[in-house]
Amino acid sequence: MKLYWRIMLASAISILPVGVIQADVNTGKFEAPGMSKEDARIGRKDEGKALESQLTETINKADAKKPSSPKAEKKSTSYFKPSSSYSTQPESDPPRYVQTLSKTGIEAFKDIYWLDIGLDHRTRYEFRSNDIRRTDMRLDQPFLLRSRAYVGIREILDPFRGAVEFQDSRRYNGNFPHDDRDFNDYELIQAYGELYFKSALGEDDRKQQRPIRFRVGRMAYEALDRRLIGRNEWRNTTNTFEGFRLNLGQEANDWEVDLWAYQPVKRLLTEFDERIENQWFYGAIGHWRKWSDIITLQPYYMGLTQDGSKTGQIDRHIHAPALRGYGKIGNTGLDFDFNLIYQFGRNGTEEHEAHAYITEVGYNLEYGWKPRISAFYGYASGDRHPNDGVNNRFERFFGFARPWSADDYIVFENIKAPKVKLEFQPTADLRIDGGYSWFWLASSTDRFNNLLDGNTSARPNPGFNRDITGRSGDFIGHSFDIRARYKIAKHISTTVGYSHFTSGEFTRNRQVAALGKSPGSSDFFYVEVVVSAF
Repeated sequence: MKLYWRIMLASAISILPVGVIQADVNTGKFEAPGMSKEDARIGRKDEGKALESQLTETINKADAKKPSSPKAEKKSTSYFKPSSSYSTQPESDPPRYVQTLSKTGIEAFKDIYWLDIGLDHRTRYEFRSNDIRRTDMRLDQPFLLRSRAYVGIREILDPFRGAVEFQDSRRYNGNFPHDDRDFNDYELIQAYGELYFKSALGEDDRKQQRPIRFRVGRMAYEALDRRLIGRNEWRNTTNTFEGFRLNLGQEANDWEVDLWAYQPVKRLLTEFDERIENQWFYGAIGHWRKWSDIITLQPYYMGLTQDGSKTGQIDRHIHAPALRGYGKIGNTGLDFDFNLIYQFGRNGTEEHEAHAYITEVGYNLEYGWKPRISAFYGYASGDRHPNDGVNNRFERFFGFARPWSADDYIVFENIKAPKVKLEFQPTADLRIDGGYSWFWLASSTDRFNNLLDGNTSARPNPGFNRDITGRSGDFIGHSFDIRARYKIAKHISTTVGYSHFTSGEFTRNRQVAALGKSPGSSDFFYVEVVVSAF
């Protein structure tokens, strides 16, 4: 198996050009046509003939601009409606930096409809002052580099399809040792084969084919609102899995079912990544889009099993039934998104019983800048008592943490987080958003995951990020953040962001206990440039 993966890696590297560049996720704009020569004849002396000519030309132009019936029907048949909630839309499959060769605009490739290809590169500079995730308050100014390449084959060999995605992640100029959040050199994050049966399940009510898709191999993808299963696009490295995935239906259908059974892949800094053989992550997601003009419903189940006998770890069996729903309320400008999750099972010698819920309500104002104001509240339970035989800490599986806080401090466990956001778009190429957030521990006797190396320390439980007595309080802090995203050119975009975090009593008390002092606040600033090939 290891030899197979190394052969695949060598193949991926061999197709890469020297300059690998990154994706622009924004769609291109159409240019308005200029005035025709015929239109300019209106001012001529023979006014009657000119007007007649103009009228005829106008009618012809109108007819030419009319979409044909198939195109209009195709545009209106999809049941899919994206959520309007902040930062919850999953990455597409294949990723957005990928393009079919026939659609790249290169004349020589106009007939190659069966090959998907993508190249992208991202460089991010970060300025972090008094990072609360560290036990050392030194100023850190790293450069994070991530390069990706994707090659996929479809249609021409149906039902056989496949894809390979390569990624290289590096960090330079940092003051701290490399870790798997930032560093993972020369890695395959996807390498799978697929059987695709285009109309195996017939058609839906809008005459859209309902396919069956079965994948085997290494995969990286996002689902739902990304908080429990995500690629982690913000982070410099990517979550990936090895196993099986079965899809019944497609995104455009009125219903779809996504089933999977994976072994998570452990990121190794300088060696080829390996699957975690004593863990299985499995589940099912249903999508009911029949009422998507009002609400899209996503009932789902996720499970995690860990066999501790193989590695000396504890046995774990976590089950999580849940329901997500989102939509818009008519023409009021209001939108909503909610997620309700319950967990039960065993965590070593303890019972596991936890829960979480998320809700967001937004309002879109009818102005040229497309402003959206939203209010969010998220909750995930924490362990109430370390010795009561019950683990109440919510298991976040393999989710995307950044929607919780722009500085990457907060994760989906033991948290209460109200937030207000404002988003607007001054021009087609410029988008700005900002917000204010407050954070409390759901249980004052459980940990704050990322505080003081608590999540990355070599010691299993360094003790800095938890006060089992509850005397350190429960207020983590509050933060302000702002971000601007600008598309410089068709294949180049940039992001500039800033976040200021003010420590609450829990954070200050634990820093004093561990370090003898607390700076009281921290700052995070970054500039990111993304370049794509297509």
